Amino acid sequence: MAQLERRIAQGRGDEAADLVLRGGRVFDVVTGDMLEGDVAICGDTIVGTCAPYEGREVIDVSGLILVPGFIDTHLHIESSLVTPLEFDRCVTPRGVTTAICDPHEIANVIGAEGVRYFQEASGHTLMDIRVQLSSCVPSTHMETAGAELTADDLAGLRGHPAGIGLAEFMNYPGVIHRDAGAMAKLALFEGAHVDGHCPLLAGRDLNAYIAAGIRTEHEATSAEEAREKLVKGMRVLIREGSVSKDLHALQPLLTERTSAYMCLCTDDRNPLDIAEHGHLDYMIRTLIALGTPPLAAYRAATLSAAEAFGLKDRGQIAPGKRADIVALPSLEDCRAVLVLAGGRVADAAAFAMREEVAAVGRASVKAPRVSAESFADRSNRAETHVIGIREGQILTDHLLEQVEPVDGDKCPDPARDLVRIAVVERHGKTGNIACGFVKGFGLKSGAIASTVCHDHHNIACVGVDYADMALAANRLGEIEGGFVVAHGGAVLAELALPVAGLMSLAPFEEVEARLRELRGAARSLGVTLEEPFLQLAFLALPVIPALKITDRGMVDVERFEVIG
Repeated sequence: MAQLERRIAQGRGDEAADLVLRGGRVFDVVTGDMLEGDVAICGDTIVGTCAPYEGREVIDVSGLILVPGFIDTHLHIESSLVTPLEFDRCVTPRGVTTAICDPHEIANVIGAEGVRYFQEASGHTLMDIRVQLSSCVPSTHMETAGAELTADDLAGLRGHPAGIGLAEFMNYPGVIHRDAGAMAKLALFEGAHVDGHCPLLAGRDLNAYIAAGIRTEHEATSAEEAREKLVKGMRVLIREGSVSKDLHALQPLLTERTSAYMCLCTDDRNPLDIAEHGHLDYMIRTLIALGTPPLAAYRAATLSAAEAFGLKDRGQIAPGKRADIVALPSLEDCRAVLVLAGGRVADAAAFAMREEVAAVGRASVKAPRVSAESFADRSNRAETHVIGIREGQILTDHLLEQVEPVDGDKCPDPARDLVRIAVVERHGKTGNIACGFVKGFGLKSGAIASTVCHDHHNIACVGVDYADMALAANRLGEIEGGFVVAHGGAVLAELALPVAGLMSLAPFEEVEARLRELRGAARSLGVTLEEPFLQLAFLALPVIPALKITDRGMVDVERFEVIG
């Protein structure tokens, strides 16, 4: 009652506000108007705008434009390769004040413990981390994950203050064909928020998927696909990650008319990309540079995102809203000079005051030691299924190439850009090793390997030399997971990710530096992809068409079956 009365009193000007932002202009994401006047804040809530206010503390924002804090509507913080607290320190100063995350990467390794880790971390960050409950652990029956989350497991995780609903339902065949496990999870969240994941789904199959109560979609890769999903009632989240880059394709669809039903997300973005380009701030300025009206871009990043996820307390600089505010020199450039998250200035002092959260998922790499012979392909048929990479997308092509066996092995052929890809089960369950071919890396020699391998997070390895592949894969076990580049019997570069084989315990600046070394090492082997490590990770995700690989073999995603 006392806090309620304080908010009212400070909003009316009967007592000084806790904090006043003075001298700036507020960009209203409803009308598009520039509003004059102070912004008064009581605790974590905006209590006054468009009027002069006195404050116990006053921050001069003269010459700056104030916009609401940005909301990333779908991401996996694990893919930033740092812990939730380091992710907070990395992106909150760029204006991201709410992150709606799906911890299914760590959940696939250590199960419910990983979800609880994120729930606990959400109570210690400056930004507001909302933790969706992972719907598909494992994502399909065609892989070996470290854990499983059933409907009963999810029921036990419900009710946390950071929760909104059920995270992306990747098993779209399970939905439209009424798989019992999928139905149990959807029934548990009937009437609540459920995130979607249905790449290329259309027509009656799309109708059936949406009829299950699924509300959002971040997998649209063309304006035509996104438009069908919009008109059928889904909120379309424009994605621009380190690998999945859909912004340019979907930008023409984002207008002032559609922006109420479109949002922005990053899905998977690492600290190197964030350092070089940015996060949601990069998406906003790129959209505007491509011709999107500023009102549409900022509305999608703020108010539309809040409305899509039922977060009625944010998304606009207005009385009664959470004090998530970003100060910018210009709308077009979108480079934050001041960020408030819940009324707190996101500066070094605020980050230093946070409590640490104990790491989980240590020593999670339990893979068998492998040898060069582990990566031979003993098939005797020349016709070969090959994963064709589409750079900038996680969709792949299903190619057929002729690869003649030589001495009982179908060898990599770097001259044709046909190199070995392998997945080694690393959770200590089966010891499976599956081998195949991939085209699109440009690799000429050596090998790269990773325990970031969506979504099961086994060891993924690509290479020309089998001995280097074995060296890289075995090294991952020694460093508790991460990335390794090997050549000529030596490790050229590596990044240890000891938290479930997914996240570093180092500051994000150090992770960024290691990623630069890894990128340089990969390029020295001929790799032409801008982001080879996350691109490799998505080659093992059997819910994205058309051809993928897991520890159980090559997967035809369109037929939803292992083909060898």
